[in-house]
Amino acid sequence: MVMNHDTRVYDNIVEMLPDEANPSPMVRINRLGATSGFPLYAKLEWMNPFGSVKDRAALGMLRDLQHRGALRNGRGLVEPTSGNTGISLAALGAALGYPVRAVVPERVPEEKKAILRILGAELDVVADALCPMPGQTGGGTINLAKTHAKAQPDRYVMPNQYENPENVLAHFRTTGPEIWRQTEGKITHLFVSLGTCGTVSGTSRFLKGRNPAVKVIAVQPSEGHDIPGLRNTSELDVSTLFDRTLIDDIVEIPYELACVRVLDLCRREGLLAGPSSGLVLEGALRAQTDGARGLGVMIFPDGLFKYVGYIAKHVKGITEEALF
Repeated sequence: MVMNHDTRVYDNIVEMLPDEANPSPMVRINRLGATSGFPLYAKLEWMNPFGSVKDRAALGMLRDLQHRGALRNGRGLVEPTSGNTGISLAALGAALGYPVRAVVPERVPEEKKAILRILGAELDVVADALCPMPGQTGGGTINLAKTHAKAQPDRYVMPNQYENPENVLAHFRTTGPEIWRQTEGKITHLFVSLGTCGTVSGTSRFLKGRNPAVKVIAVQPSEGHDIPGLRNTSELDVSTLFDRTLIDDIVEIPYELACVRVLDLCRREGLLAGPSSGLVLEGALRAQTDGARGLGVMIFPDGLFKYVGYIAKHVKGITEEALF
């Protein structure tokens, strides 16, 4: 059968990954600060096949490696990850026949580690920060992944999401065009979190290419945070993909508010969003309060289910008894 987005019939799971013809959905926020002068729309990246915005970069990096012949002769992938990129690569590897080794920080949510193992990924768990950092105890996840790739070049190639331009290009080719088309070019503000910075750089580059007046607001957690996958600008030296010229403003939000807004999204909008989405929402609501006008789009990187333990840890009353 031929791939058909209208009937949702596909030959394999890879064909389901998002692009302009098959975008991830956008949903208007209705009960949390809804205004006619500045409506906010959430782009739900957990609706991607493997559950996060990282599906885009993972496919872009993998396709580039295939094109360059780097995955011939049974070679697999090794990658440092706070979970989502590893999950995307492991799922793609399962579908396309490439083994994957993920190097993850110790404090990554147990749900993510379990998903990686279920997908068949080989797992190295390192005493490291929640986001992969160089030079940490145990060699750091990034350094350990590089060591594997260097020591076993016939077995592994490392995509390296923190330096790979395909991470940025994936969002220039898909996320940006999707948003432009979905808003009919009416977007005035983009709200996005910082991690590898592929999402913000690629999406911003596309949108500003269409309309330089589009404001891109990066929402970062306050220092000392423990939100998996997110970075404060003080932690961005690990990524070569951060381009400050593509960002109009950086808003810092107390990281404790991430879980508060997760509960708001779940209980008032029915959106099962993860903590990074909660942080982005708070940044957008503050812009709304400050008098922003136009149309705002928030990129919600992933959903709730991989963070149930994390939320239960940080929110009083979310106990086993309360959940069930």
